[in-house]
Amino acid sequence: MTGPGLRRADPDLAVLGIETSCDETAAAVVVGGTTIASSVVSSQVDLHAHYGGVVPELAGRAHIERFTPVVADALLAAGRTGGSPPVGAVAATCGPGLVGSLLVGLSGAKALSMSWDVPFVAVNHLEGHLFASLLEAPDLGWPLVVLLVSGGHTLLVSMEGLGRYRLLGQTIDDAAGEAYDKVARYLGLGYPGGPAIDAVAGQGDPTAFAFPRAMMAEGLDFSFSGLKTSVVRTVERHPEAATVDVAASFQQAVVDVLVAKATRAAAAVGARGLCLAGGVAANTLLRRTMTEACDRLGLPAYLPSRVMCTDNAAMVAAAGWWRLTHDGPSPLSVGADPNLSLAFFD
Repeated sequence: MTGPGLRRADPDLAVLGIETSCDETAAAVVVGGTTIASSVVSSQVDLHAHYGGVVPELAGRAHIERFTPVVADALLAAGRTGGSPPVGAVAATCGPGLVGSLLVGLSGAKALSMSWDVPFVAVNHLEGHLFASLLEAPDLGWPLVVLLVSGGHTLLVSMEGLGRYRLLGQTIDDAAGEAYDKVARYLGLGYPGGPAIDAVAGQGDPTAFAFPRAMMAEGLDFSFSGLKTSVVRTVERHPEAATVDVAASFQQAVVDVLVAKATRAAAAVGARGLCLAGGVAANTLLRRTMTEACDRLGLPAYLPSRVMCTDNAAMVAAAGWWRLTHDGPSPLSVGADPNLSLAFFD
């Protein structure tokens, strides 16, 4: 099998990755694009749980407070505290995400690159998620179909090679993770919604309510806003309904659509594998159902470990390593772009 070429250049180059796109302050050291020397993530879940979602102002302040100790911990864990410079490059997420949060990581990364006189690389957060699978399985072959599902995005991407991405489908309204958060909040299950629903859905009956599977037979785009509305109306009509049954039925509807469209996309492009990425990829039912569906089709499925699904800096460092060897350093003038999208080819 032809590998993706992550080891083709600078196999000893260590990159410090920094991720602050939302509510995780993360730093990691990755060597040669594939070897994770350290990965540190400081979560803000407890800080935002009271509000039922991420408060941008609080997230930005927390990143400022946690940036220096998280970077120090990552360098220490990687055994990179004695060298000058300790790493060969610094990579940081430049978007998409919360602009205030992004600016903290970008500013800190630029300062470190100037202080150490090493290259700086700006990384697209979404591309980082695409590299997460390659960190744990660097010999996956092309083309790959990646289902990227998170709180802010739901995308089906064909990876024809590193840096060569084709958009196959996307949500036309709510992202899958956003639907999880809104339904969990409505059901009183807490924040973040994905893990909260995942935790209780196993106790419920996924056939208790026939929630809609929007656009199931229509192309490769997704829609989840109607499903969210259906949950609210169902509970209003059936106030006696068990929360675990509602959660299980909602989750089954989401997973059915995600798996059906992802496997359809993989067949359409002749994919040599199907990967999950993003925070929702940590969902128990999605991982099990996707694996079973791929097994029936004889299609290799790759499920990154749960720590590689959620926001982390190792994926940023890996993407940054490749971008540096392929495109060279980024200018220090690059700014935060909260609406940054992936660059697709036709």
